Amino acid sequence: MTLGPEEIERYKRHLVLHDVGGQGQQRIKAAKVLVVGAGGLGSPALMYPAAAGVGTLAVIDDDRVSLDNLQRQIVHDTPRVGVPKAASAAETIARLNPHVVVESYTERLTAKNALGIIARYDIVADGSDNFATRYLVSDACYLAKRRWCLPRSVRSMATSPR
Repeated sequence: MTLGPEEIERYKRHLVLHDVGGQGQQRIKAAKVLVVGAGGLGSPALMYPAAAGVGTLAVIDDDRVSLDNLQRQIVHDTPRVGVPKAASAAETIARLNPHVVVESYTERLTAKNALGIIARYDIVADGSDNFATRYLVSDACYLAKRRWCLPRSVRSMATSPR
């Protein structure tokens, strides 16, 4: 997978990093990432990979944008109140980086569809906001042999003393 001239310009800060370089940026471009949830945790988990040039970025969320989401859900904006979050996030990502293929699922992740959806991606970033979904994602990633990651804030909440 090669980088075009516009991508070389866009990612030139990555290309000069010893730990990334051209080969690393090509690997980023080849990656397929699924983000579960487009809320407070999922929003930044979508924005940064999109800016970095992940080749395929998918989002699954069955909720709609509401006004009280906007103070923390940075992937959405005021004109999108009432729009499905997955569609809103896909629009923002497409505007942020036209080189990213965006896939959106405006449905709930369930025991029936989880394995089929998750198996399509290399990495799953879990931005869900409930334990039932988190356990479902963990199990499906295990069965599909996919990498599962939690945002740092979730990991620290789970390990911090109360």
